[in-house]
Amino acid sequence: MADETAEATPGGTARRALPATSWAVLGLLSFGEELSGYDLKKWSDWSLRFFYWSPSFSQIYSELKRLEKAGYASSRMVAQETGTRDKRVYRITDEGMAAVRHWARETPVDPPVLKHGPMLRLWLGHLLEPEQMRRLLLQQQEFAEGMRMGAEADVAAAQQEEAWAYPTLTLKWAERYYASERDLAAAMLKDLETLPGRPPHTETGP
Repeated sequence: MADETAEATPGGTARRALPATSWAVLGLLSFGEELSGYDLKKWSDWSLRFFYWSPSFSQIYSELKRLEKAGYASSRMVAQETGTRDKRVYRITDEGMAAVRHWARETPVDPPVLKHGPMLRLWLGHLLEPEQMRRLLLQQQEFAEGMRMGAEADVAAAQQEEAWAYPTLTLKWAERYYASERDLAAAMLKDLETLPGRPPHTETGP
């Protein structure tokens, strides 16, 4: 199991080898705030979902248990208002901060792996009707523009927090990435019309 293995550090101490999703959750805690599972889900939806991961609540809590077991996070119950259940909040430990800092600085960065559903369908375009392929590319164009607009909105919100300077940069990267995805889909639509033997698309009105 990932949480049962350890890797040696230059100082000679053992550091647990965790999956990248654990480091992502620990990274959210590394900003120094005490956060609930709900907070972590909200923060990940503000930033991580644009470029890495959109976790479910069950995934968040699974990773938090793993981090507590490793000694990288601690938790406590916080009393809520009358009629509301107490909530558990989590904080990164000193050991956890040292571990995530080492991971961010020293662990080799995996290159991105492209698993592009629309591109796979385009590759299999000979099995689709021409209008199906066109609709798929239009949907991709619409999806990419929606994600670009979401990243743009979150950039404006993140800029208000000085501690989120680097996450703001990743949101700007995401904004530019999805703009390029939108433009690529538009270019593919034009390329689609130039395929040999393909009848040109004609707009139909009501």
